[in-house]
Amino acid sequence: MDGRMYEIIVDSLSAHVAVLDDKGVIIKTNRAWQEYGVKNGLAGPTDSIGVNYLDICQSATDCGDPEGELVTAGIQKVLAGELLEFVIQYPCHSPSRRQWFNLRVLPYLSQTEHWVMLVHEDVTPLFLAQEELQQKEEELRQKSDKLEEVNVALKVLLENRERGLTELEQRITANIHELVLPYTEKLKNSLKNPREQTLIDIVENNLNDIIAPFLNRLSSLNLLLTPQEVEVAALIRTGKSSQEIADVLGVSVSTISFHRKNLRRKLGLKERTMNLRTYLLSLE
Repeated sequence: MDGRMYEIIVDSLSAHVAVLDDKGVIIKTNRAWQEYGVKNGLAGPTDSIGVNYLDICQSATDCGDPEGELVTAGIQKVLAGELLEFVIQYPCHSPSRRQWFNLRVLPYLSQTEHWVMLVHEDVTPLFLAQEELQQKEEELRQKSDKLEEVNVALKVLLENRERGLTELEQRITANIHELVLPYTEKLKNSLKNPREQTLIDIVENNLNDIIAPFLNRLSSLNLLLTPQEVEVAALIRTGKSSQEIADVLGVSVSTISFHRKNLRRKLGLKERTMNLRTYLLSLE
């Protein structure tokens, strides 16, 4: 390929291309380089020919730009044949626009001259897209954190609500068994009028419906509990002693002890260390 054709191809590139001699002086630039110089008010000739690019890098280094020193070292290594290619990305912001470029330093294809070619490609859209993606990721993270906080608060609220409902149920169940049912039982035994006994039965049935949720949970265990075992379990759960349960149900203490043993067996409480009432209270 002759030199003219090579220049035509390089001029057709959108990348900003410059060729440096072995001292780092710019000896050729393509049309994109020159148009960029015009657009950005580049001081001196827009083709930059005769400008020492290494001096520009040194000035950038002196101003605290870390990329200047890196680019200088990369160009020198490619000129010395220590590297086949050097690549770096760097910011090049103007007063009106933020920009980033990708710089590639390559050996110039010449059999007679020991030059290097600089290829500057505008990668601003890529950096802006990355920034937008990072911003959206941060927004998503913040929303996720807020959602997590809401979930934790909701979980605590639900736990407190469930705990409150459980405590309310326990109080209602205990109050009915301790303060109501013993007296309705005694009242029923003392009444002779069938109509009055029927009314007491209705009262007892309605009260039992109120405490039915706990009884339903016992039944959901698919245990073969007899009706009296369910009743004994409910009274044990309220903290009644065997004597108190016997008095309420009108049976002997030995009968209650028998029901306790059956409940422990059916509930799988073989170890004596496990308290029966504690286990029944855990059935929430």
